[in-house]
Amino acid sequence: MRKIAIIDYGMGNLRSVSKAVELCGGDVDIISDADSIKNYNSIILPGVGAFEPAIKILNQKGIDIAIKEHIKNKKMFLGICLGFQLLFSESYEDGLHKGLNIVEGSVEKFVPKQNEKLIIPHMGWNKIFISKANNTVKEMYNNIKDESYVYFVHSYYCKPTNKEYIATTTNHSIDFCSSIAKENVWGCQFHPEKSSEIGLQLLKNFVSKCEVSNGSN
Repeated sequence: MRKIAIIDYGMGNLRSVSKAVELCGGDVDIISDADSIKNYNSIILPGVGAFEPAIKILNQKGIDIAIKEHIKNKKMFLGICLGFQLLFSESYEDGLHKGLNIVEGSVEKFVPKQNEKLIIPHMGWNKIFISKANNTVKEMYNNIKDESYVYFVHSYYCKPTNKEYIATTTNHSIDFCSSIAKENVWGCQFHPEKSSEIGLQLLKNFVSKCEVSNGSN
């Protein structure tokens, strides 16, 4: 079994993510402290809620440093929804707040165009358009068709500085980055655990990249 740690920092839908990963062949441990992260070759950071309290918790617990070290050591990482947004340099949600800066760029709010009735949050099923940018994208979206539908719930979107890391885009008034693939770092704005067969396939692709044993063995 491939051992995968899911970080519990009080803002994640752990049960549904854990069950989905287990369905895809992963052996899941829930961890909540920074020291445990070094024992795993594969980490998932889920998340629902606001950016500021989330990054404060990660910083206070030292999880921010542990995540950066994990990624620096070329170990697999997946950020989901808020866990995806936290990867970026900064967020403009309720002020300006610094993120993990693993992916350069910002988290910004959807703003309606003039005379546009834009529904915020962006919630429900929407299409992903898969980039052809790099091999990591191909691995992330192996056996997933372009223009597949996945499930979103968010009011802010990520805007990476380096467009080469954009794995998919989605349209909600604008074309926004709905996932990134940067070497060993994967991130998606949508919820794979709520995205039926497409989401499970993405998680299977992630699990297939994970080491069979954890780093402490």
